[in-house]
Amino acid sequence: MIPRYYEFYNPVKVLSGESALENLPYELEHLQASRPMLLTNRELTQVGLTGLVEDALRSGGLTFAARFEEIPPDSSVHVVNAAGRAFREARCDAIVALGGGSVIDTAKGLRVLIGQETDDIMHYMGADILKPRRHVPFAVIPTTAGTGSEATLVAVIAHPERQVKMEFVSHHLLPDLAVLDPRMTRSLPPRLTASTGVDALVHAIEAYTCIQRNPLSDAYAWAAIELIREYLPRAVANGQDVEARLAMANAALMAGAAFSNSMVGLVHAIGHACGGVSRVAHGDAMAILLPHVMAYNLDVLHERYGRLLLPLAGPEVYAATPAAERGAKAVAVVRDFTQRLSQACGLPLRLREVGVTEDALSAIARTAINDGALLMNPKEAELDDVLQILHQAF
Repeated sequence: MIPRYYEFYNPVKVLSGESALENLPYELEHLQASRPMLLTNRELTQVGLTGLVEDALRSGGLTFAARFEEIPPDSSVHVVNAAGRAFREARCDAIVALGGGSVIDTAKGLRVLIGQETDDIMHYMGADILKPRRHVPFAVIPTTAGTGSEATLVAVIAHPERQVKMEFVSHHLLPDLAVLDPRMTRSLPPRLTASTGVDALVHAIEAYTCIQRNPLSDAYAWAAIELIREYLPRAVANGQDVEARLAMANAALMAGAAFSNSMVGLVHAIGHACGGVSRVAHGDAMAILLPHVMAYNLDVLHERYGRLLLPLAGPEVYAATPAAERGAKAVAVVRDFTQRLSQACGLPLRLREVGVTEDALSAIARTAINDGALLMNPKEAELDDVLQILHQAF
């Protein structure tokens, strides 16, 4: 059923392919950028990815006016503010982010600082409060295929002293350009490939089933699920599989665009809480929780899950499954999918495997029921419901 009203917005231009990186100079010039700053981290420089980007830029007659590498695994307000000072000191006029979620979140925070002409990002925490005074050209080159942050309007930035992770939400955080080049993810280890890939799968499944879904987000989510089913096992088995790497980069972006418009639900609410309370890596939390939350939602979502059996399992399984059983079959297919990934690379499937103690489950549940993602889940969940899911996943 089509919603009586919905909105969908994603203006990011996508460059996808084995030579996508070489088109970056032209695109930056088109955006009237001549002194870009590169945001990345030391690990990516050490494995040679930064050099590939610099070579591509030089081939088009551009160089980076500054490089900022002091970005930890979890970005913070202090890191963003430091990047802002470096940007201004070097008289930069554009941002190029090379990395995963933390680097891209830092770059989005930097865009807030420069666009708002402020020196402290804390002045602009919240949702849809940005009114930029200047446009800062912004390109993202993701080095993981999971977060979809290159196509989302959210940045998560920590405040260490307050011990909180803050969300900045605005259409002004969407990049101008996303560069999907398979060379950027070839060095990703199998387990990290699997956990980030399942993160993208959760984005797509929740985008397709959450209450703010719409026909356009459905199309993006559906296509992402098909790609993940076919190509994530290949990328885990062989990191040098160019076709698989490129497909997963596209899947992550499409899933990001989908959930950026339709939002996520209970898997993310509990996953965020696992990360906050017990420091569980986000992708691992998604892989552990997804089948359990799908089972919880099944009585409300049996029809939507039944539709998803087609992209999740393919036409033969879909056709062979009676209509009334397709929802439950979709949950079983997802459970089997994560188990096969676990056998292939050690992807964790139990909370105890990632350091969560049984004593922590109550605190995780209390945190989860206050997470904003819970509001978009199609089935309400109380504290006892979340506790039951956590015990099942433990």
